[in-house]
Amino acid sequence: QVQLVESGGGLVQPGGSLRLSCAASGSIIYAMAWYRQAPGKQRELVASISSGGRRNYADSVKGRFTISRDNAKNTVYLQMNSLKLEDTAVYYCNRVVGVPWSWGQGTQVTVSS
Repeated sequence: QVQLVESGGGLVQPGGSLRLSCAASGSIIYAMAWYRQAPGKQRELVASISSGGRRNYADSVKGRFTISRDNAKNTVYLQMNSLKLEDTAVYYCNRVVGVPWSWGQGTQVTVSS
């Protein structure tokens, strides 16, 4: 079982940027993704990256967020630019295919003026 630790969240004003990191305790050769869950809402997939580096994004974040990975460091990143109020949520990472690993604690992103 791979353990996931998300970090990099914080409080930012609209239009600001944050870079999230997801460190895995084991190999992340799989397709990986960032998810988010806002209060009172279901968890949703934000961005994914295949083992070969192909990226997909939710329409709501296209052009603003960039997912990347460093397999040597077992780490996945999410660069978030032009943040909006509606991006406020707890952000998690996990693999895309197969039974999800145990969810980490997530990292809180709050966009507020």
